[in-house]
Amino acid sequence: MAAPADIHPPSIPLPPPSRPPASNVIDLPRPPRKIDPKLANVWKTKAGRDLTEDELLSMPDSEYMNDKQLEFFRTRLMQQRNDLLDNAGETTEHLREDTSIVPDPADRATIEEEHALELRTRDRERKLLKKISQSIARIEAGDYGFCDETGEPIGLGRLLARPTATLSLEAQQRREMKQKMFGD
Repeated sequence: MAAPADIHPPSIPLPPPSRPPASNVIDLPRPPRKIDPKLANVWKTKAGRDLTEDELLSMPDSEYMNDKQLEFFRTRLMQQRNDLLDNAGETTEHLREDTSIVPDPADRATIEEEHALELRTRDRERKLLKKISQSIARIEAGDYGFCDETGEPIGLGRLLARPTATLSLEAQQRREMKQKMFGD
């Protein structure tokens, strides 16, 4: 068996690592934030509920969680809540329709498994509804957009991805590492 040094000829040196590997550091890709100069002042003339994500992101950092941003997120959260409530009504209707007696045990098992999956999904949505209500209450209280643990801004990008976030990315990573190390 050849030694590892024999695999690469000495004339071709291996590139040095860009940085030492760290087993406990989570690197998340961060897309470059390009601000369109045309959008820089558009937010001043629009209502918060009418802003687009790009217009929201083009706002200066000094305007973090101003009235327009809060209105944008309140509208987004209320729309998400309404969508979830509509889905819940459809689930109830769907479960009522499928209560017919099916003689084949395999078909009956399939229907029961589909119902269990649908109920599990609705349970997750019920928990999300609670988080949405808490987020709307945080907007009303003036706490929305700031980390529960550190008080630092959570960031628009994170809030756009997860409007119910209560922790900054760094605080969430610390919490997940603690949970991984020590359990719940």
